[in-house]
Amino acid sequence: MASLEYWLWLSAAGVSPKARTALVTRYGDAQRAFFAPGGAFAAIPELSAKEAAILEKRDMSRVDEILAACRMQGLEIVSLQDAAYPNRLRNVYTPPVALYVKGRLPLVDENALIAVIGTRKASPYGIRMGREMAGQISRCGGIVVSGLTNGVDAAAARGALEADGICVGVLGTPHECEHGSLAAEVAAHGALVSEYPPGTQPLRSFFRERNRVASGLSVGVVVVEAPARSGTQLFIEEAAEQGKEIFAVPGNADAANSAGTLAMLKDGAKLVTSGWDVLSEFEALYPDKLKECAYARPAVEEPAEAPPAPEEAEKKAIDKPEGKVYIDLAEQLAGLTEDQLKIVTAIDRDASHIDDIIEATGLPTHTVLAQLTILEIKGYVRRAAGRRVVLNTAKK
Repeated sequence: MASLEYWLWLSAAGVSPKARTALVTRYGDAQRAFFAPGGAFAAIPELSAKEAAILEKRDMSRVDEILAACRMQGLEIVSLQDAAYPNRLRNVYTPPVALYVKGRLPLVDENALIAVIGTRKASPYGIRMGREMAGQISRCGGIVVSGLTNGVDAAAARGALEADGICVGVLGTPHECEHGSLAAEVAAHGALVSEYPPGTQPLRSFFRERNRVASGLSVGVVVVEAPARSGTQLFIEEAAEQGKEIFAVPGNADAANSAGTLAMLKDGAKLVTSGWDVLSEFEALYPDKLKECAYARPAVEEPAEAPPAPEEAEKKAIDKPEGKVYIDLAEQLAGLTEDQLKIVTAIDRDASHIDDIIEATGLPTHTVLAQLTILEIKGYVRRAAGRRVVLNTAKK
């Protein structure tokens, strides 16, 4: 096994995550890479000439400094070769060669970690839903992953803490650059994780690199609120490449902050309105950890309506056919497209698995997923546990 000092050398080297991964892939570990023959790095295709030159220096001068700073800051170092390193993260395209952890990292591979993300410029609705979603995930046995940035991410971390849950905060900076009280609370009740050793000069690119770590630790990602163009979309692209389940909370169709989430729903993200909607997708994988919990969403006070005029009330009473509680099936389905009708027809009376619907309709997977989302928004269907769908139509 490679000595820790060589992992710290590679972690602190001023090269990209892709370059570090290329070295580990080529040589097996950091120590063998360090003692590679002179000039060997220039022959690795994944390394730029600048990166090869940096690594060729084999500069170990920062190792003692990093170790001392970690002791002072109370950081644990988990290298790529350690048993404590999460396999879930190890399997992403460019896993960090070392993690710097404050607090106690949960057993990632044995739990359903869910990243709850969204725009920094969240509306009151986005803040409330981020907090509620994370709180429900925590109460039902999941673990929340947050980037801790302002807006939805910070609200999610607070929601998890308020529910006495565990939160894993993933930083886009070295630990000493994070001074907020929220980060301290997260470390006290979960873990703060950074791939950047103490003393690293922060770069803007770090925040995008952080996405692959937060997603890599998670089994699924929930987007609470996101405009059409935002960093949230970059996170989702990373998560999709990693094969993670993508969920989205619907918002008002005319709200700018919901444009991104609604687009994700059209592209096949799963519509969710509660934490259990998310965790039910993973119930079979973690049956001893996840359990549906009761949660009452705070009532939103509606403005009082003026009572109808006597003649209007009389007209409504006459117009409403006695005993007709539901719109009949024909009326319900009249406005559907041909693809939507095929999907509705393929759903059994009780529930149908999404894969069975795809097979029965003969439609492409992306079409079925997108149209199911539209049907769900319109209220024709609802999601059930285990990737199943149930009709909401009232059959006579």
